Amino acid sequence: MTTRVPAALLVVFLALPIGVLVVQAFAGRAVIDAIGSPAVRDAFVLSLLTTGVSLVIIVALGTPLALLLARGRFRGKALLETVVDLPIVLPPAVAGLALLLVFGRRGALGEALDVAGISIPFTTLAVILAQVFVAAPFFVRAARAGIANVDRQLEDAARDLGAGERQVARHVTLPLAAPALAAGLALSWARALGEFGATIMFAGNVPGRTQTLPLVVYGEFQAGDLNASIAAAAILILAAFGVLLAVRTLHWPRALDLRAGG
Repeated sequence: MTTRVPAALLVVFLALPIGVLVVQAFAGRAVIDAIGSPAVRDAFVLSLLTTGVSLVIIVALGTPLALLLARGRFRGKALLETVVDLPIVLPPAVAGLALLLVFGRRGALGEALDVAGISIPFTTLAVILAQVFVAAPFFVRAARAGIANVDRQLEDAARDLGAGERQVARHVTLPLAAPALAAGLALSWARALGEFGATIMFAGNVPGRTQTLPLVVYGEFQAGDLNASIAAAAILILAAFGVLLAVRTLHWPRALDLRAGG
């Protein structure tokens, strides 16, 4: 009984603001009214587009890295794991500043990119890079945990039957780790969808080009359009809630455990 009161207080503290926002969004018709808002509509489309591209990049690059971390034994592995995990605990604004110092005109790669006629900051590409930077670790961690839990005897059996390492990974390891991969993908998408700090620092807040839903929440609130801000926030909350609920109900708990695969 002594633990229930403080536990209940914390649950209420966490749930009440979210609940009030969602209720007000629908009871006050903020979501319905905001459907006709160009800012919300354009940001919603841009968010879906950029997060979709980000997920393709994350899967293409993150899956080999997860295989390496789960199966590889090499010097400096702990350091590599730390570098991969760092964006999870890094303040988003710091992530955006770091990206700007690399890809900006005066950044480490800025001169080379300028010679090639490529400008990344304050473009849609910058939004995608910011999303990949902050969301990729969630996929890599979940994928690494899932791969690490695959029975190595099954992989060895496939090798004994003549399968190469790529075939083993493609036909044995990854299919068996599929639930963890799917969970990591879902969490990465939710993190990319909600990205704000790195995006506004690196990509700016340009309507139709870099203004995603989280930036609409901020921008419309600053402009005094509370309904549009509430609507965008409610969409983000429902999307995140749906992803987390799916991860848990579909028995993918390891994806939520940042210690898994360590």
